[in-house]
Amino acid sequence: MKDKLCTVISAIMLFIPWTILPLRTFDWALESPAAEIIIYSYAAFMIFSGIFSVAAYAAGHVRNKWMQVCMVINCIYTVGAVGILGMIVYGRL
Repeated sequence: MKDKLCTVISAIMLFIPWTILPLRTFDWALESPAAEIIIYSYAAFMIFSGIFSVAAYAAGHVRNKWMQVCMVINCIYTVGAVGILGMIVYGRL
């Protein structure tokens, strides 16, 4: 049961970062304070989803094919989010 639950959570986490696209069509989401909060929130979620997937795969021993796919994609999201946060920090220096 734990294997299926972790796999479902990781699979749901794959699609949540894509919700930023319709969210950014609103004018209020493009203004400075809201845009920064949205970007930080999504980056934090993507980092959390990568950590969760790796922890479930490695420490939780959830090793099915779908979990492997979820882990790889969430790790790519994590690297992208760290890169985005790095560019923000570098731009503020």
